[in-house]
Amino acid sequence: MAEEPGYKRVLLKLSGEAFADPEQGFGIDATIVTSLAKQLAEVQSSGVEVAVVVGGGNIFRGSQAAAMGMERARADYMGMLATVLNGLALADALGQVGAECRVMSAIWMQEVAEPFIRGRALRHLERGMIVIFVGGTGNPYFTTDTAASVRALEIGAEALLKGTKVDGVYDSDPVLNPDAKRIESLEYIEVLNRGLRVMDATAISLCMDNKMPIVVFDLNKDGNIKRVVNGEPVGTKVSGRS
Repeated sequence: MAEEPGYKRVLLKLSGEAFADPEQGFGIDATIVTSLAKQLAEVQSSGVEVAVVVGGGNIFRGSQAAAMGMERARADYMGMLATVLNGLALADALGQVGAECRVMSAIWMQEVAEPFIRGRALRHLERGMIVIFVGGTGNPYFTTDTAASVRALEIGAEALLKGTKVDGVYDSDPVLNPDAKRIESLEYIEVLNRGLRVMDATAISLCMDNKMPIVVFDLNKDGNIKRVVNGEPVGTKVSGRS
């Protein structure tokens, strides 16, 4: 008997770094993107409706460019364009493994992506397509973390999944502190009060106000996306009650 998924509709947030070779930290690694596509296709085939928000930090990070003197709004728009490149790369990989998908952009660019229209996105999901959201929110000064929380709420996702390079949230940086301990569950307010690096404060506050659970997990471990969707205790869950 096939394993029943724990969630019926989820939104997965992928940072730009998820597309790059870990040793290089920039660019798009075809092997990594293909692995992501295979995992998403497997989840999709189990009947789960999947949406993805992608970052662009592996290509261009607006906040860093602004810190070096570039006008902030222009730098952020360039970062939004970087997310489009990642989204198209993921869409191509999904197509090659036989998964139907649509790329929807918050920035109008009809030759390469559909404009984001909430009703259309919902129809794509209901028809079993993976929907990839690019272009952030379409506004400068907002991160793709915030875009992920907004889109998760707009599509009625049951959970926002945050794929990272560590297996959850720790009480201190596990890279710097070998005695750092992983936290299995947290309340939103704890994340904000303790300044834990889960998502930016705007995204956390939005999820808190609308009771959207967040699951932070290790994206690099093969099969983890399916485990999280199936409701297995993977990573750290952030919700209204720990």
